[in-house]
Amino acid sequence: MQERLPAPEFDSPTGSVFPPPAGRRVYCNRNLRLDQVKAVGFDMDYTLAIYRQAEMDRLCIDATVRKLVDRGYPEELLSMKYRTDFPIRGLLIDRKLGNVLKMDRYRYVKTAYHGFRRLTREERRRAYHTRRLRPGTGRYHWVDTLYSLSEVAVYAAVIEHLETHGGSVDYGQLFADIRECADISHQDGSILDLVLEDLPRYVDRDPDLGVLFHKLRSAGKRLFLLTNSGPEYTDAMMSYLLDDALDEYPSWRNYLDYICTASQKPSFFTDKALFTDLETEEESRDPTRGRVYVGGNIVDLQRALGFTGDEVLYVGDHIYGDVLRAKKESTWRTAMIIQEMDDELRVLREHAVSFERADALEQMRDAVQDELREHQARLKRVERKLNGQESGPERASWDAKRVRHRRSIDRLRAQLKDLDTERSALHDVLDDAFHPFWGSVFKAGNEVSSFGSQIEQYAGLYTSRATNLMQYSPMHYFQSPRHRMPHETGSVPGT
Repeated sequence: MQERLPAPEFDSPTGSVFPPPAGRRVYCNRNLRLDQVKAVGFDMDYTLAIYRQAEMDRLCIDATVRKLVDRGYPEELLSMKYRTDFPIRGLLIDRKLGNVLKMDRYRYVKTAYHGFRRLTREERRRAYHTRRLRPGTGRYHWVDTLYSLSEVAVYAAVIEHLETHGGSVDYGQLFADIRECADISHQDGSILDLVLEDLPRYVDRDPDLGVLFHKLRSAGKRLFLLTNSGPEYTDAMMSYLLDDALDEYPSWRNYLDYICTASQKPSFFTDKALFTDLETEEESRDPTRGRVYVGGNIVDLQRALGFTGDEVLYVGDHIYGDVLRAKKESTWRTAMIIQEMDDELRVLREHAVSFERADALEQMRDAVQDELREHQARLKRVERKLNGQESGPERASWDAKRVRHRRSIDRLRAQLKDLDTERSALHDVLDDAFHPFWGSVFKAGNEVSSFGSQIEQYAGLYTSRATNLMQYSPMHYFQSPRHRMPHETGSVPGT
C-alpha cells in the first residue's frame, strides 16, 4: 500500500497553522466564500452554549419521569436507572411498534431496538422491508436534536420495564406522554431554572467566543442572534457566555446587531410574525439594531440586515429547525454545529489501521466473489457438456474439469467465509468504538446514515463548535472536495 503523504502545512495570514487540526476544522459540503458573506447569524442553545450532554440528560429525565408518574405511570419509574448512553441523534421512533430505528440514506433500517433488545435481521425485514417505509408520516418521529435524546432514553427504558413485568404498552400514547411531559418541563422551569442556578455545571463556556465575534465584526460583517429561547433565559445565558470576555464589549448585546428571541423556529422561516420590542412591547416589521425582540420572521429580518439571502450565513445545531428550514425556505447559507464530531474524529484517528483493513477486506471479498462466480459459471457449462456424454477419453477430461472447478468453488467459499467472519468482527469492533448501540452517527453500515445524508444535503459547512470558524480568515474560500462518481474513482470494478 502506498504511504499517504501528510497534508502540507503553512502559516495563514492570521498567524495560525493552516490547515487547522482535525478537531478545529470546518468541513465543507458546498463551496462558500466568506468574503461574500455580509451577515452571520447564530442560534444559541447547543450552538453558542455547548451543553454538557450527560448532565442535561439526567436533568431532563428526572423532570420528565416525575410528570409521567403524576399522570398515573408506576412509581417505580422514579427509582429506575436510565441509560443516557443509549440514544444518538438521527434515530427514528416507530410509535406503532415501539421500536427505535436507525436508517441509511435509502431508508433501509440497519439497526433497531425494542426497549434494549436488538431486533434480528428477520424481525427488521418483516417490520420495515416488505413495504415502503414512510418516515414523514405520523407513525414516526425523528430524533434530530440533542434535547430529544433524554426522551428516547425514557421511552426505551419504560417499554423495557413495563413489558418485563408483564404490562401492556400503548406505544403511541406512551411516546405522546413523554413528549408532552418533556415539553412542559422545559416551559415550567423544571429544567431551565436549574440550569440557570448552576450554569458551569451544565454549560461549557467557550473562551474564544468573544474573539470570534470581534474578528467577524472587524471584518465588516453584521452579527445577529436567532434563538427559540425566551428573552430572560437568553439574557442570562449570553451574559454567562460573553460578559467580561473582551474589554471592548461591556455587555453581550454589544457584539450583536440584531437579537431575536422566542423566534418559534422553524415557523420563523415560513410565517410573517411581527417583531415585539422587549422593552416597549411595540410590534413592528422593522427591527432596530441593538434592540431585543421576541418573535419575528426571516423576510423582515433580512430586509433590516440589508443583504440578499446568499450573503447571510446562519449557524445552528438543529438539522430541521435551523439548517433544513433555513435552506429550504431561503437562500441563506448554512453551517451546522455537530457536537458529536469530537468523538467521531477521535475514533477515526485511533482506529485508522482498522479502517484501512476493513477497506482491504471489502476489496478482497469482491475479488473472491468474482472468481467464485466465474468457477460456478464454468462448472455449469461443464455439467451441461457432460449431460448425455458417453464414457471415454473425452468424458474423463470433462470429469477432471468438473472436479477442479468444484475444488476451486469449495476453496473460494471457505475463503469467503473467513473474510466475512473477519469483516463482521472488525465492523462490530469499529461500530462499538463509535457507539455501543448504534455505531457512527454519520454512517449506517457501509452507507451514509439518514442523519449524515441530511447534513450533506442541507449544511453547507459543518463543524464541532462555532469558534472553529476562528481558525479561518473572514475572507476564506471554503471549497468542497470534488465529488466523484464510482466510475471516476479508479477502484475495483463493481465496488
